[in-house]
Amino acid sequence: MKKLITLLTILVTASVTAQNFQLHRDLERGHFTTTFEMFKPDTYGNTFTFVDFDYNTTAGTSFAYYEIARVLKTEKMPVGAHIEYNGGHGNTFSLNEAWIFGANYGKGNAKWGFSTYAGYKAFTGVEKGNFQVTATWYWNIIADKLTCSGFADYWTENGEFGIFHEDRNVFLAEPQLWFHLNKTFSVGGELEISSNFGVNDNAIKGRPTLAIKWNI
Repeated sequence: MKKLITLLTILVTASVTAQNFQLHRDLERGHFTTTFEMFKPDTYGNTFTFVDFDYNTTAGTSFAYYEIARVLKTEKMPVGAHIEYNGGHGNTFSLNEAWIFGANYGKGNAKWGFSTYAGYKAFTGVEKGNFQVTATWYWNIIADKLTCSGFADYWTENGEFGIFHEDRNVFLAEPQLWFHLNKTFSVGGELEISSNFGVNDNAIKGRPTLAIKWNI
């Protein structure tokens, strides 16, 4: 459920801290996921962080994923420096934590906007180097009522990754559509589109969710 549901909108319209809480129902896998996001701009750039929790066991939380990113940029800089950490842990496995170092560029207004970065991706315990390219976007289709937003990631996993012993490319995108009931609550959902994400399978998969979002 990750990544920049409100980040870009806040980035180009106001310099205030924004945070939200989301509850998603995965229609294919039949479990709930909660997401907490926070975005905070300042004089020297911005900080974004989020955490996902999956609930698909009788014992409760089955998987947790965490990400934090810092963009170092002033108003006079057209491109910012991007530094990011991510990692996750499940009941029976852990993800290789990763650091990303790259460059970030964004542009937008109250109606639409986008941000993109590309960087070197260093996985803990993996000797080979990797990279990641990410794009995020928003489009306020109807002001204060309907918003399309989301992200797309493309990264490499070259090296030994647990059960995966072959180099592979991973794609993950989560376009979302939100109908704003008011300034506090929105309803909508997302479509997770992926290839080689979690499993060594080149087939493109699509997993829809229904969701509610609380802007705190």
